[in-house]
Parts: sequence; C-alpha cells; structure tokens
Amino acid sequence: MMANTIANGMPATDVTDVAWRKSSRSGALGNCVEVARLATGEIAVRNSRFPHGPALVYTKAEIEAFVAGAKDGEFDDLAS
Repeated sequence: MMANTIANGMPATDVTDVAWRKSSRSGALGNCVEVARLATGEIAVRNSRFPHGPALVYTKAEIEAFVAGAKDGEFDDLAS
C-alpha cells in the first residue's frame, strides 16, 4: 500500500504499489534513473544504484518541462 503522504526525499522503499521503470538505454551496471507514476499523477524518481535511498517527487508539469528540454538538447552538455 502506498504511503499516505509522498514527500521529496522519503525512502524510495516507502513508495509502494508503483511500477519503477528505467530507460532501455540504461547500462547493465546499474547506472540508471528510475521513474514511477504515483496515484496522484506525480512522478517519483530514484537512483537505481540506491533503490532504498531517497525518492524525489515531481509534478506532471515539471516532468513534461524537463523531458521537452532534454528532447531539445538543452542538457546535452551534461553527457559530454
């Protein structure tokens, strides 16, 4: 059962009844960012290397803005 209150920085293991997923481009060494849609419509994000670590929670609008920026190449310098 999902915790009553989902908050930024809470242990990702407390975010339950969600399907965590990662990009098919993620490497086999666990260097992945995982995302899950919450019942509220918000999106939780965690580091696959630390699945028990903190989960960050973003609104749908925040994720849409980030994904659009990534598609436009705004963050390409981070991968260089």
